[in-house]
Amino acid sequence: MSSHPSPRPVAELFSADGRLLAIPRRPARRAALLAHLADTLFTPGRVYREAEVNEALKTVHDDYPALRRHLVVAGLLARTKDGAAYHRQQTGPVTGGAIPAVA
Repeated sequence: MSSHPSPRPVAELFSADGRLLAIPRRPARRAALLAHLADTLFTPGRVYREAEVNEALKTVHDDYPALRRHLVVAGLLARTKDGAAYHRQQTGPVTGGAIPAVA
């Protein structure tokens, strides 16, 4: 038997109407949320304009700039150097806190 409790489901972070109650402060919990958002809101291989990313994130939480920044820092979304376009990363999260950018 493990001494660590099993992780709580990401669904617990959302209200009945599908809105995110709060952005988790704990890194592991936030990482699970961000992976869920990337999987459910963004299609791999598709390029999104910043406005499209914002609109998708607004459907779950009012602080969409923070969610967008967390997704980029976590390596789940990559953005162009000018910040105008984003795409879902196919690989695992980036370590070191660097903000990934593509040409």
